Amino acid sequence: MKRVVVGLSGGVDSSVAAYALKQQGYDVIGLFMKNWHDTTGLLKGDCPFDEDFDFARMVARKLQIPFEMVDLSEEYRRRVVDYMFSEYSQGRTPNPDVLCNREIKFDEFIKASQVFNPDFVATGHYCRKEEIAVDGKPMYRLLAGRDANKDQSYFLCQLSQQQLSKALFPIGDVVKSEVRRIAGELGLATAQRKDSQGICFVGKVDLPVFLQQKLKAKQGSIIEIPQNFPGYSLQQESSSLAQLAAPVVYKPMDGKLVGQHKGAYFYTIGQRKGLNVGGTAEPLFVIAIDVEKNIVYVGQGQDHAGLYRRGLFIARNHIHWVRPDLEMTIGQKEDFLVRIRYRQPLQRATLHRNEDGMYIIFENPQRGITAGQFAAWYKGEELIGSGVID
Repeated sequence: MKRVVVGLSGGVDSSVAAYALKQQGYDVIGLFMKNWHDTTGLLKGDCPFDEDFDFARMVARKLQIPFEMVDLSEEYRRRVVDYMFSEYSQGRTPNPDVLCNREIKFDEFIKASQVFNPDFVATGHYCRKEEIAVDGKPMYRLLAGRDANKDQSYFLCQLSQQQLSKALFPIGDVVKSEVRRIAGELGLATAQRKDSQGICFVGKVDLPVFLQQKLKAKQGSIIEIPQNFPGYSLQQESSSLAQLAAPVVYKPMDGKLVGQHKGAYFYTIGQRKGLNVGGTAEPLFVIAIDVEKNIVYVGQGQDHAGLYRRGLFIARNHIHWVRPDLEMTIGQKEDFLVRIRYRQPLQRATLHRNEDGMYIIFENPQRGITAGQFAAWYKGEELIGSGVID
């Protein structure tokens, strides 16, 4: 009998994943990850660690499987949270969920589970894995989950073949409503529990408060840029990959002062809330930030031209291939389906591999392309590769 360690999080998805594996004849062990202790910035009513632990333990007891806990909080702080602070300080917006999967759930967690001598580790992600042979050797395909509304393959876009070889995704073929139905029929305590939100393992936070643990508040200007800013037409008409992929650069003289903020690095492109500027015909949205000069640039309306770009760039050392056998060569260009955030519908784009990195040019302009986030590219339902947006 093959043994699998399941990451029991206290949520319904990992609960049903553990049940499914037991039904398939695996020797199942539930392992809870304690990854965060601090409650700084947590919003009132958010579920703390001890509540997650209690729910996970109740599920393990109901399923009659062994249950253990591992404390990975030091690794999580060092490999995920410190990275977050560093990225925000540079005016970039990281995706902690992608980092958490690459660095913690499918690295530190796998290492910690080795004391149980498992054949696999499993999670409650809505995605699928398929093994194929390439040149006589096993290759693992990362596929979208069957439930299009819950597909979480994007969050796993940085996994390696080695990590995938050890992973199982028991509910990848199941839709969310069915998962809840199964949990309800089994009488699992997590059956109707709300899905977790916010930062992976930290929870839903007031981001400026959370970031002020390391980043000091400092007053700066909010500059409004007009819809007809000349730089937009110049960029759209360009035939240069670099120009199409680059964000528009603003100067204070390009717009007008409309307010003050408490730190440019507390904002991200596309953000509407938290600006505290009124009196405009349409709501203001962040279109750019300059952390060096501590300026936040905004535009009126959710369709402001400053929110849209035709392309993006990924530096050479930030390109990752889930399928290394399909890696593009220098000078090659190829059409893919791309998403730049979780749950975004896949967008048609052409990838251009150059010596300095990867240019991704979209068929249609994309809203809210943000440095520090991940772009992931697909062929059909298979995730092929990803990279950090510059």
